[in-house]
Amino acid sequence: MDLKKAIMKRFLRKLLNLNIWGGRHTHLKNLQKSLPSHLRGSKEAKKAIKELLKREFIIIKPSTGEKHVSLNSHKQKEIYDFLQEK
Repeated sequence: MDLKKAIMKRFLRKLLNLNIWGGRHTHLKNLQKSLPSHLRGSKEAKKAIKELLKREFIIIKPSTGEKHVSLNSHKQKEIYDFLQEK
């Protein structure tokens, strides 16, 4: 499994564990805390976030001053299927 996909899965698991769906959201930096320090803010981490947004697995909530994210509740099945992939 490539690094980007592994990072995507880690971000999704973190949001699932915290139960961050729809109206609940967390700061984007909190997601990166789930990564080892050498990967935080790396190109791979940014690519993983872009891919999650492209697949609409996560939603950005722009109303706060910073970027906050939450899981897209309309994509629950796709998210769980993606996490089951090898």
